[in-house]
Amino acid sequence: MAKANFAKDQLKSLVERVERLEEEKAALSGDLKEVYAEAKGQGFDTKIMRQVVRLRKMESHEREERDALLDLYLSALGMAS
Repeated sequence: MAKANFAKDQLKSLVERVERLEEEKAALSGDLKEVYAEAKGQGFDTKIMRQVVRLRKMESHEREERDALLDLYLSALGMAS
């Protein structure tokens, strides 16, 4: 019986942690929307900002590899500048 109660308490604790994290995630998502809305209001292109944020997360060698592949694909399609 003690094991069953322990497992029940563990499960409840884990579910409550997930619920708290989901609430925090929702709050952060709202904050991000506000920042992007502010940027848009100041004339910045938010799609480009999102790309910049994504690129800044990448290692430089990953970015270089991605750019090389993009150039190769564009060239193959006759779209290279």
